[in-house]
Amino acid sequence: MDRALDLYCTFLKFVIAALLACMVVLVFSNVVLRYVWNSGIGATDELSRWMLVWMTFLGAIVGLRQRQHLGVTSFLAVLPPLLRRLTVVVSYGLMLWATYLLVLGSWKQTLINWTVAASGTGLSTGFFYGIGVVFGASAAIILLYDLLLIVTGRMTDAELLGISVGETA
Repeated sequence: MDRALDLYCTFLKFVIAALLACMVVLVFSNVVLRYVWNSGIGATDELSRWMLVWMTFLGAIVGLRQRQHLGVTSFLAVLPPLLRRLTVVVSYGLMLWATYLLVLGSWKQTLINWTVAASGTGLSTGFFYGIGVVFGASAAIILLYDLLLIVTGRMTDAELLGISVGETA
């Protein structure tokens, strides 16, 4: 499972890079068109905004997989090992609940807006809200896998605290 999640995140990194490259080309082209020929492409603003939102959520998936999300480990560090694991299990349960709510809301918004055309591009605004579903499904898989590692004891205390090799608590 580790290998599959790592390959998925590598793929997401390439998608993020491609979206960033497209954003740069769109915005730069539009700036040149506006200043040199006094014209522009109206869809570039909307497309670049959508790409930024997608890049942010895809980057959050990669960050979650690498356990780089925001956490307060100073509290965990002073707890005894059993209570530390219990606290982390509860926090993962809360993250899974929040992820469920995000997927549910994003799915409903995607369905509601699927037939609504965006003003600049004419594309379905469901694509804009669909990233919440992609993020939520991906995050749920990562969180469930990490929770399995925690419950079975295959995640070390250093990993629980987010300490890399060579660091101290």
